[in-house]
Amino acid sequence: MTVLENGAAIETANIGREGAFGLFAAMYSRVSFNRCLVQLPGHTVRCPIELLQHEFKNSEHVRDLFVSYSETLLSQVQQTVACNSMHTTEERMCRWLLMMHDRAGGEALPYTHEFLSHMLGANRKSVTLAAQSMQTAGLIHYRRGTIQVLDRAGLEKASCECYAIVKERFDAFLTPPSTAVQGHNKGRTAG
Repeated sequence: MTVLENGAAIETANIGREGAFGLFAAMYSRVSFNRCLVQLPGHTVRCPIELLQHEFKNSEHVRDLFVSYSETLLSQVQQTVACNSMHTTEERMCRWLLMMHDRAGGEALPYTHEFLSHMLGANRKSVTLAAQSMQTAGLIHYRRGTIQVLDRAGLEKASCECYAIVKERFDAFLTPPSTAVQGHNKGRTAG
């Protein structure tokens, strides 16, 4: 989340099991300038910054991985900025729910309209109206701070293009390079 002087904040990126928070500090000895908020239960790994800095300095593979992930995350941030500026609350909410649905493995999402309004930088009434419209259309079901995606394909259709663009970028990042595909490991040793 990016936090302003007055305490207002908006989500600018979504990080799931495919990523990490704080990599710039590991790469360039800087402190983080954003706030990270855990939104779903699950396992996490915390690693001392010194270890990451050591690996970044000494491993070309780790450097490539960190830089590639950072580029991927930056593309998400840029798309989110455009989305927050140009698309309707309903389109943005569809995008956000799809991203969280991906990270939750299809489980119900534990979010209130109040929480969504903070994440989307929208007023609560706009979020409630969008949720009502999405529920009426059969895309989601919500009740008492729980949102269940009922029609994922419909939700993708109702979303702006931003979800598909970010998903495509992350899918490309997560696809192993051809040199890592079995049968193309000439020069690699078994570990």
